[in-house]
Amino acid sequence: MEKARQEIDIVVGKDKIVQESDITNLPYLQAIVKETLRLHPAGPMIVRESSEDCNIEGYEIPAKTRLFINVWAIGRDRNHWEDPLEFRPERFVNGRSSQMDVRGQHFHLLPFGSGRRSCPGTSMALQVVQTSLAIMIQCFDWKVDGSVDMEEGPGLTLPRAHPLICAPILRLNPFPSC
Repeated sequence: MEKARQEIDIVVGKDKIVQESDITNLPYLQAIVKETLRLHPAGPMIVRESSEDCNIEGYEIPAKTRLFINVWAIGRDRNHWEDPLEFRPERFVNGRSSQMDVRGQHFHLLPFGSGRRSCPGTSMALQVVQTSLAIMIQCFDWKVDGSVDMEEGPGLTLPRAHPLICAPILRLNPFPSC
């Protein structure tokens, strides 16, 4: 949080509120969003149907077979991610993962799917999430009520097993009085 706040303060300053146009100049903030989507994808499973017979890793897949792609497991695969269970946004700022995109071109990061069936709202979702997160970091300090437990509960959207309750403390007023 502190690294993201420093980045925002340097790039945007404290006189104005972060805007969508600022996001391209906030690589650490973008890395936080990518790392969050890697560990906690909104849709942990993608369902597809094979269009023709094929062989994958020795498995015969007949045409019209329903396939379930476990996006959650792909984001935690030790073959592709060093220390896969650690939350480390830095992996998307430096090194081989820094150019990685969440739009389905890198098959070990698929929070929005890939190809013709990828999520049509990806661009809007990224704009809204990144801008909202930037404003929340810029304008507020956050006091956590209790402990942070990122254990996931059952369900199709991976809800928290234990709610995360935070209280915002005003840092920079987004609505200065006239």
